[in-house]
Amino acid sequence: MSYSYSFREEATREFAEAYIWYEEQKEGLGKTFKASILAKLNQVVNNPLHYAKSYKNFHQALANKFPFLIVYTIDEKDKHVTVIAIFHTSRNPKKKIR
Repeated sequence: MSYSYSFREEATREFAEAYIWYEEQKEGLGKTFKASILAKLNQVVNNPLHYAKSYKNFHQALANKFPFLIVYTIDEKDKHVTVIAIFHTSRNPKKKIR
């Protein structure tokens, strides 16, 4: 059973900024980045418990082809995933969960 999902405002901003940055590097690369993140998110919502907890109740899934983690929480009762961050792996890991 697939879970519903939503993005926190910060995650939406990070996603948009990364998309723009990749698109500025090479036309079409931003679209490839977006597709990669959404494909991984689709895997997450289909099986959110598959991905390891990184800290307390926060899970993370590594995107394919791009150095980004999808950091999320799971509400089992409501069958809902909340994306906390779209986090570049070169950043300070302490900033993943604000």
